[in-house]
Amino acid sequence: MNIKNRLILMNFLEFFIWGTWLISLGGYLIVKLEFTGSQVGRIYATMGIASLVMPALLGIVADRWINAERLLGLCHLVGSLLLFWAASVSEYDTMYYVILLYSMVYMPTIALNNVVSYASLKKEGIDIVKVFPPIRVWGTVGFIFGMWAIDVFDWTLSPLQLYVSATSSLALGLYAFTMPACPPTRSTKDGSLLSSLGLNAFVLFKEKQMMVFFIFAMLLGAALQITNTFGEPFLHDFGESYPDSFGVKHPSILMSVSQISETLFILTIPFFLQKFGIKWVMVISIFAWVLRFALFGLGNPGDGLILLILSMIIYGMAFDFFNISGSLYIEREADPSIRASAQGLFMLMTNGIGAFLGGTLSGWVVDYFTTDGIRNWPSIWFAFAGYSLVLGLVFPFVFRYKHLGKVSLTR
Repeated sequence: MNIKNRLILMNFLEFFIWGTWLISLGGYLIVKLEFTGSQVGRIYATMGIASLVMPALLGIVADRWINAERLLGLCHLVGSLLLFWAASVSEYDTMYYVILLYSMVYMPTIALNNVVSYASLKKEGIDIVKVFPPIRVWGTVGFIFGMWAIDVFDWTLSPLQLYVSATSSLALGLYAFTMPACPPTRSTKDGSLLSSLGLNAFVLFKEKQMMVFFIFAMLLGAALQITNTFGEPFLHDFGESYPDSFGVKHPSILMSVSQISETLFILTIPFFLQKFGIKWVMVISIFAWVLRFALFGLGNPGDGLILLILSMIIYGMAFDFFNISGSLYIEREADPSIRASAQGLFMLMTNGIGAFLGGTLSGWVVDYFTTDGIRNWPSIWFAFAGYSLVLGLVFPFVFRYKHLGKVSLTR
């Protein structure tokens, strides 16, 4: 099997694991375990808490001491055990800490997956900008397959979703050890304390535009978490008014239109980066989030189904243009000796601080607009749309990164 196909399989499994529970777990926690909006928000915010430290920390480890592919495998093996444990938990406190521990080993694997992919392609002399996005598409396909498998077997409100994820994590943990070696790139030329601790990536904040980029990455990271947490609970709440609608019967399949959209928009990233540059790709992403939330507020699984579908389609642009383009931007701007650390830092800002803020604050917003157990979803979604709109209006004026024409990651 050539390296492209091997990376396709690795990316597929990486996101299949996430797809089997990320979107559906919120419904399981609210409907079956009867957790409150704030409790569910805090559980999802564990991904943010873990990402505050773990991706950057393990990025440092991969830069300095342990092969990235081995570290990726170890994380998934430990994660498998934790998911098996989570499937048997029904009380809030225990579930919170188990998911926190799992997040601490899973969240770094997203950046490590990129590191292994980039290193493997470079070793073969392959252009990352042209080849990686089509490979990464298969990660999105894996996410969709995970969502559909859980929905088709009617496990969206069952702990079986966690057993499927645990088994998949075990498989990827073992497979990762067979990937090409990605050894540390530690250099002994710089004997400073900063270098010895592997904290070089934080010097990126000294560059004004990089700092602005990271701040908005954090703020947009909050938006990423919101529909992951409350998308399916939103659809389940239409159970009485639209009991026979497709969206209520198959919420994961409807939500998966978002990921299907990703597979299309991700292929456009090279074109948009070459044509417009990172600044305007990010601007497009921010305003896509405005539409994503606003259409949720206007739609329903009945006569408003088309609005929900449009929201799902727009998600592909909102997510890909921000997440993948941001990763490629960091890969381009960071020094080769700190690239794994820099990817980890990017994850810290988006899936760390941003996800923590998104999970925690969105839970408060949901409870604020909840009266006697009835959630006012239009007000909830419009509040999130307003937040994204403010970001979209400010970003073009403070991020002055100049588009340099052709994008290249070679040095």
